[in-house]
Amino acid sequence: MGAMERAALDATHRRLLERFRKVMNLVGPGSIGVHFEDCASALSGLKATGAWVDLGSGAGFPGLVLAARCPEATFELVDSRQKRCAFLEQVVGEAEATGVTVTCARVEDLASASYDGVTARAFAAPDEVLDQARRLLRPGGRAVLFLQEDGEVPDAADFEVELDNHYTVEGKRRRGVVLRARQA
Repeated sequence: MGAMERAALDATHRRLLERFRKVMNLVGPGSIGVHFEDCASALSGLKATGAWVDLGSGAGFPGLVLAARCPEATFELVDSRQKRCAFLEQVVGEAEATGVTVTCARVEDLASASYDGVTARAFAAPDEVLDQARRLLRPGGRAVLFLQEDGEVPDAADFEVELDNHYTVEGKRRRGVVLRARQA
């Protein structure tokens, strides 16, 4: 995915999100920019390569934001709700984004050890996200956790912290933590 295609994905995502946000209950009131800022700040410094999966993609956060910033990786956006999948497919289709697919399925149906990275922003509690990551990641894969500033990284001896981004969005302190699965 080249620079123009990444810019088109970002612009298309913003435009369609603004258009369908209320009809499809994609995001709450307020600026949609805060969602993009949150994801970009949490993912700052992450160089995604290989095959990544975004669990509970919903409105495309953080999967589409990461896809627009990491052309060396492929991204599978997974959601179990058909209307959310239709939205994601429309964004990907209109942006003509390569390397991004949408899967309308339950996370439990995904093949084990199939991904180099796992993201999830509002999918489940951090310990549940790590449980899914353990199953889905290949050895040495990475999981991204979105936390409140005071949120704790779950006890996970089988992961090591690679990045720990502390940032503020709309006056709220947050963290984006990238964990790498330890090699067996």
